Amino acid sequence: MKINIIRFLAFTSLFFVATSCKVGRFVYYNFPNITDHKIFPARTAEASEEKHHFLTTDKPKVPKSFTVGGKETQFEYYLEKNNSVAFMIIKNDTIQYEKYFNGYNEESVVASFSMAKSVTSLLVGCALDDGIIRSVEEPIVNYVPEFADKPGFEKITIKNLLQMTSGIKCSENYYSPFSDAATYYYGTDVRKFIFKRELEHKPGTYHIYSSGDTQILGLVLERALKGKSITAYLEEKVWKPMGMEYDATWSIDNKDNGLEKTFCCLNARARDFARLGSLYLHKGNWNGRQIVSKEWVEVSTTPDLIEGGVINYKYQWWLQADGSYLAKGTLGQYIYVNPAKKLIIVRLGENYGNADWLRIFESLAANY
Repeated sequence: MKINIIRFLAFTSLFFVATSCKVGRFVYYNFPNITDHKIFPARTAEASEEKHHFLTTDKPKVPKSFTVGGKETQFEYYLEKNNSVAFMIIKNDTIQYEKYFNGYNEESVVASFSMAKSVTSLLVGCALDDGIIRSVEEPIVNYVPEFADKPGFEKITIKNLLQMTSGIKCSENYYSPFSDAATYYYGTDVRKFIFKRELEHKPGTYHIYSSGDTQILGLVLERALKGKSITAYLEEKVWKPMGMEYDATWSIDNKDNGLEKTFCCLNARARDFARLGSLYLHKGNWNGRQIVSKEWVEVSTTPDLIEGGVINYKYQWWLQADGSYLAKGTLGQYIYVNPAKKLIIVRLGENYGNADWLRIFESLAANY
């Protein structure tokens, strides 16, 4: 019996080596967690010495209760019951509500997951403003010539990646260690994996949510930066100019020559996530300084149905019929922006709980 166990362990170890340590990481860590910033190497975007602080009020408008599924429930009880760790409501740049749960506080770091996609889009907008990317209509082979030898890739544009209409095959299965999403998340050589991608659809004809498109967009941005890391660019263009309250980190695939995992994995605090929402609420302007162009914010949050575009997704933001929009990450990470109400809501959580968070945001917005 003991020999069989040893053989099994030896076989398992060899299997992990043969299929790369990505599988071993997946099995060991199992499923993404909001504390995953602790398990990956990362680069740091330092905060500004001059901190921005949201306004506060002596008379905050805080809901005591609200209706969910036809039943009245206590607001804070509901947040805590449904596994929230942070919840903020900001109206007219003034904090109306800020609460932390389960041992978390304003200094607690939370992994963004796919909210980072919206930040990647923001940086592409900055790169366009700086002229290091000339146009979203450019083919990606202008920046990543390795794709030129792959049939059909010469027709993929930066806009296709932003719209998730590239046609590149990508499996978003988070429960299989062999899925593309798992490789992007746990893999230690993301660039190598990117160059193995193949087309599934003609570019610009079909939208499908794809973390792979955002990761390739990150590679395009890295090439455009010509030696400067994506995290350093985030620090230069966004984190320091906006007076972010805390340092942020961006997880990379390996510590030697790592590429930021731009489809996920920006690690920050609730208040700084809220500032990103506020930046877009103000059309890219931050206290008189244009961080990213007004035109970029507007085009990023306005539906476009041409070239395979869809009504509810544009340039890495989720769009709603009432003009609000969201950065959204798995396990229930949200930055909700409602321009009509000048309202921002940030919800961070260990998982979704049993809540329909979008409906809750809409219900809260109706009362502000």
